[in-house]
Amino acid sequence: MIFILKRGQVFAPEALGEKDILVAGQSIIAVSPPSSFHLEGLDYQEIEAKGKYILPGFIDPHVHILGGGGEGGPNTRAPEIRIEDIIQAGVTTVIGCLGTDSVTRHMSSLYAKARALEIEGISTFIFSGAYDLPPVSLTGSIRKDLVLIDKVIGCGEVAISDHRSSQPSFEEIAHLAAECRVGGLLGGKAGILHLHLGDGPRRLEIIWRLLKETEIPITQIIPTHVNRNKELLLEAFELALKGGTIDLTAMPEEFSGSKDISLEEALKLAMEKNVPLERITVSSDANGSLPVFDSLGHLCGLTIATEKSLLTSFQSLIKNRIVSLEQAARLFSTNAACVYQLKNKGFIKAGYDADLIMFDSDLNLEMVMAKGRLMLHQGKLLARSTFVQS
Repeated sequence: MIFILKRGQVFAPEALGEKDILVAGQSIIAVSPPSSFHLEGLDYQEIEAKGKYILPGFIDPHVHILGGGGEGGPNTRAPEIRIEDIIQAGVTTVIGCLGTDSVTRHMSSLYAKARALEIEGISTFIFSGAYDLPPVSLTGSIRKDLVLIDKVIGCGEVAISDHRSSQPSFEEIAHLAAECRVGGLLGGKAGILHLHLGDGPRRLEIIWRLLKETEIPITQIIPTHVNRNKELLLEAFELALKGGTIDLTAMPEEFSGSKDISLEEALKLAMEKNVPLERITVSSDANGSLPVFDSLGHLCGLTIATEKSLLTSFQSLIKNRIVSLEQAARLFSTNAACVYQLKNKGFIKAGYDADLIMFDSDLNLEMVMAKGRLMLHQGKLLARSTFVQS
């Protein structure tokens, strides 16, 4: 299908002003001044975008596509994610991961779910591994997974500074980081070691030691959930100031973890500390559980993360003038595309995938296009799961 998006305000992520975008097949063919395209003898659809904002589709780098959780027993295992939930949040690319549970959930199932979501219309990648070490994998080796399995781009989420972790030693983490480094080089991928941070007092201690005692580059490691508490967040800012990348979690509004720092407050603080925003990614932790434990480690509360929090956080950040649309496009899309080396993602330019989202002047999501396919148009959801729920 051929589309012309006409006269939209384009953030590519840089602000380009009013442009027309020509899309054919899965790709952006050109981004040009209005009325530049004249097509004859071809079937195409025009989408009027005057007064609307067009951005690269959101990239969510931390999603429990199989469901996460289970810390309260089998009945607390979160459900698998649905394509409808992803698209309605403006997300066109996800990176799927396991979590606490690598017993009842498996790498082969994670890979199959990623394939299913891609068939339904979005782009998907996955991490090998889970909270615990030694890491689970598809081939028996993280290095081999990175080299041989197309969708595997790193290892994660491996838990540190958390009572639910396998309490990995420095040597185990160092070896795993090395496997990610070499596997990434051999496979032509980022080879990221994606570390889950709990609220333990050791915080980033093992990462600092890794950087001091090994030759592993700072760019090989991305800690997530670093806005879990203020002390952890400030230490994560130090990592970003030294050239590392950190991942902030966009938590649901109803989640009231007493120490958690909201995405708005975290970004305000980041800018106060002169942390480069290009060193920050934002993820939803969608379909992972959000457990609350008391001081003795007893589960005392449980809710679920959703993709919706990514969209509502984006809207709130813009409406409250915390960041500009250009900065938001980088935080929610471009930065992840760059650090995870996602080819043809995160930018609006010729030759890149036609992953586009459009908002009206009130920041209502009006259109989602994933790889050149309309998934949501005029606010109406077009994408459907294979097995539609009634």
